[in-house]
Amino acid sequence: MDLPKFLVADNSTMPDKIFILHTDYPRFLLDVENDDIEWFEDISEEEDNEEFSSEIANLIEEALDFYDQEMASLDEE
Repeated sequence: MDLPKFLVADNSTMPDKIFILHTDYPRFLLDVENDDIEWFEDISEEEDNEEFSSEIANLIEEALDFYDQEMASLDEE
């Protein structure tokens, strides 16, 4: 099954929270409100790698851009 790179996620137990789920490696859940990240991979070995850190920063920016685009498309409806 092909999955989108990012998904918007919410949950009724946390009605004020909106998350972005990144489905590719490294998989993570990003809290849009405060940028907290929950990792689904063990990335401790790669955290010291400057290139990997740059990649993570880019992925977080892409996730937030995705969220902004999704919210803008809802406003248009």
